[in-house]
Amino acid sequence: MRRKMMIALAALAAALLTTAGIAVAGGGKATLKLRNTQAGKILVNGRGFTVYSFSKDRPNTDNCNSTCQRVWPPVTAKGKPVAGPGLKKSLIGTISLPNGEKQVTYAKHPLYTYIADGGPGETSYIGTFQAGGKWYALNGSGHLVKHG
Repeated sequence: MRRKMMIALAALAAALLTTAGIAVAGGGKATLKLRNTQAGKILVNGRGFTVYSFSKDRPNTDNCNSTCQRVWPPVTAKGKPVAGPGLKKSLIGTISLPNGEKQVTYAKHPLYTYIADGGPGETSYIGTFQAGGKWYALNGSGHLVKHG
């Protein structure tokens, strides 16, 4: 029940942020790192927050619509994303979104953050079903991590 409440609150927060015109996901220099968590070593962004893969996506194709992206903002970058220690630079890439931004990918998985994550290294949302699919973390080899 707590998880459903957090998801509902996240959706409400996303709607409020969008209405207020505040950017949910920012571009700039994107950095991916590995972090030890309860789910093992997983990919995180430069601030240490878990990045997610969406089960409805296909390789190098974002299938999270604009409503979905209010809650699960794509990881975007201007320029080439940076690989932290333990990550394979050859697995990092970008794809173009309809708005012209570049979304970061890892092993061809488009990457997202989650607006309700409580802080760096949060793993309790791994495996969440929302927007018609499941949200997973990734390990350094680019394989899905399905449980937090």
